[in-house]
Amino acid sequence: MDQTQQARLLLKKSYKMLVGGEWVDAASGKTFATLDPATESSIAQVPEGDKEDVDRAVRAARQAFEAGPWRKMTPAERGKLIWKVADLFEQKIETFALLESLDQGKTLNQSRYVDLPLSIDIFRYMAGAATKMEGTTIPISVPYAGPARFFAYTQREPVGVVGQIIPWNFPMLMAAWKLAPALAAGCTVVLKPAEQTPLTALHLAELFLEAGFPPGVVNVVTGFGETAGAALAAHPDVDKVAFTGSTEVGKLILKAAAGNLKKVSLELGGKSPNVIFADADLEQAIPGAAGAVFFNAGQCCISGARLYVQKPVYEKVVDALAAHAKKIRLGTPLDPSVEMGPMVSAEQRDRVCSYLQNGADEGARAVAGGTRRAGPGYFVEPTVLVETKQSMRILKEEIFGPVLTISSFDTPEDAMSVVNDTPYGLAAGVWTGSQRTAQRFVDHLKAGTVWVNCYNIFDSALPFGGYKQSGWGRECGKDVLDLYSEVKTVVMPR
Repeated sequence: MDQTQQARLLLKKSYKMLVGGEWVDAASGKTFATLDPATESSIAQVPEGDKEDVDRAVRAARQAFEAGPWRKMTPAERGKLIWKVADLFEQKIETFALLESLDQGKTLNQSRYVDLPLSIDIFRYMAGAATKMEGTTIPISVPYAGPARFFAYTQREPVGVVGQIIPWNFPMLMAAWKLAPALAAGCTVVLKPAEQTPLTALHLAELFLEAGFPPGVVNVVTGFGETAGAALAAHPDVDKVAFTGSTEVGKLILKAAAGNLKKVSLELGGKSPNVIFADADLEQAIPGAAGAVFFNAGQCCISGARLYVQKPVYEKVVDALAAHAKKIRLGTPLDPSVEMGPMVSAEQRDRVCSYLQNGADEGARAVAGGTRRAGPGYFVEPTVLVETKQSMRILKEEIFGPVLTISSFDTPEDAMSVVNDTPYGLAAGVWTGSQRTAQRFVDHLKAGTVWVNCYNIFDSALPFGGYKQSGWGRECGKDVLDLYSEVKTVVMPR
């Protein structure tokens, strides 16, 4: 039995949503198909949740937050439950890896060795954070109070009911990044996975029930962004909404959240620069630059899609990256030998191909790839474009596919003049043998993460988020707990 057959045996013919601890159909009874992006065939039917379903889920989350046992649990008890989810998750890692690759199109090796281990790790990291939601004592002097003295301190409290909307490029990891810190802080959650990739979120929901989470603490509503997602963002009884996705949709989320001025955190798009200096170790920099853009078929918000190479090594880097791209094996992602899977959907494939056509129209030249692959599946060839200009759309806009543009520069000042020429500021990379050059660029770059002589290095302890239109707030690390908590100041006479 091959991996595809194994994955399909794990599927259910039809799925239900988790609301208030119960598995339910959509109120309307409607369902929609989730597709295998490698074959374009339907693999399961999923409830098409809408406003009424969001209402039910929010009510369940509110009840669990205000009156359920979740609020009465000690931080240590919450932490144990979160850790138990990680243990259950780890026991079923192969199941989740197969489902993630079948539903999203990422390679099995990526699911098994990158996405899933990182997902498990964030639950364990945040299980420990549950007991560290600490306040401070503050010595104060009140000039108008005369001889009176006061004792002042702060305490952290959960923000309340949280609506979380996650994207399709890292379905399992984004669910984990959202759920784990919210639960550690003591919040209750309504999670809306992307309509393209709902399956692993629904299987993850089973683990919360198995671990013993009280009903309503975690709710999962499947549906479309324009309906279920919009209803969740605008819901008047949601205290905070957390969204990961495109900048365009992030702006819509922000408008929808204005009704009750709910708290908002946004992890949005990027157009990350990656800079290779002539003194860099090219044996590391060249494969590093390839991985920066071709990982997950380029469907990464931190994709190092804009590569700037110093002129003395420009030709060598271009030739090596073109050769690398041509050798990448495309195919069915459940084949362990495959190095790159398809785009997640026909819409995404067509979007990427439209940028390739636009780049060609504006004068860019493909030295590798440059088109979609014929046959079934949403495949786009790994592409390397040269003869690019900073004014081109392919350098200005987020493509979200396996497309690398390479430009040359003379001096560090030349590179510094273009790296921040973008409305985004999520990530960046610098490859150099000079510590001084590296630090100059670290200080200059307007990006939430800067990798020096490496790329795509993540850890649950590292804050992640963006400058400018790449978002508000930070995921992971201690900083993420700020997104899911309120600080209360308490003052009393001594």
